[in-house]
Amino acid sequence: MYWLELAVQVHPDAVESVSELLSRYTSEGVVIEEPIELIDEGQEYRVLVGQPVHVRAYVPIDGKAEEARQRVEEGLWHFASIGAHFVGKLETRTVNEEDWANAWKEFFHVTHIGKRMVIRPSWREYSPKSDEVVLTLDPGMAFGTGLHPTTRMCLEQLELHVQPGMRVMDIGTGSGILSIIAALLGAESVYAIDNSSVAAESATANVALNGLSERVKVVLGLLDDAEATRMAGQYDLVVANIIAHVIGLIAPELARVMVPGGLLITSGIIEARRQDAEGPLREAGLELVEQVMIEDWLALLWRKQA
Repeated sequence: MYWLELAVQVHPDAVESVSELLSRYTSEGVVIEEPIELIDEGQEYRVLVGQPVHVRAYVPIDGKAEEARQRVEEGLWHFASIGAHFVGKLETRTVNEEDWANAWKEFFHVTHIGKRMVIRPSWREYSPKSDEVVLTLDPGMAFGTGLHPTTRMCLEQLELHVQPGMRVMDIGTGSGILSIIAALLGAESVYAIDNSSVAAESATANVALNGLSERVKVVLGLLDDAEATRMAGQYDLVVANIIAHVIGLIAPELARVMVPGGLLITSGIIEARRQDAEGPLREAGLELVEQVMIEDWLALLWRKQA
């Protein structure tokens, strides 16, 4: 089987919009390739902040690939015509099954985040220091590798706030990276939920890869009213690394599942869309206690009143 690779170079602030466009035409997820500089003989890297990012998706060549290419090209033209941020031209190439299955692996290296967290792709070797918490990750085509600013900020907040014995909920778990780190940092149990079957399968595999299947439960679904009512008041810490307007839509449910005095970490929020999340969260009775920003991306820490 052959696949059509759709690739476009964009300004960092356009990544979310372009990723959403590409995701409409593939069930295999979107790869976000940030510009990096390799260090330590190529085993580690540093992100080159502010430089253009490559966004890639893979579409099976099954008679519908050309239509998908045209639709993506039209969408990119509209983004470029607005002129708010740089959006490059669509580049395509054909790859076979074996190349497609491994094409994204070259973009991921050992990542150090916070004071002692290490994200190690499953195909790379790493010798940890005694105090480091090492997560082994096979991100597949699902979002959540530790590279994106929103994921990085959530990881740093988890390192600061997870305490042994906590019950944690992870909304939009993606590759499972936040759930796994929470468990490695001492959470007693983690409930990871995602509405994408690709993400749920990826997260389940990564949880097993880290030997955490008994403590991290991955569920395919949504945090809707029924789910939130069933789990009301159960979680000491909730993390939602999704997009601002979705956070706003489920703000009452997020607040409902938290224990009094519990914490909520929200990210996936562009500064310009901050009020889409902040207004509904305040209306739900949550208090903003801290904010962190990388480029135009925000992570907001909330507390439920005791």
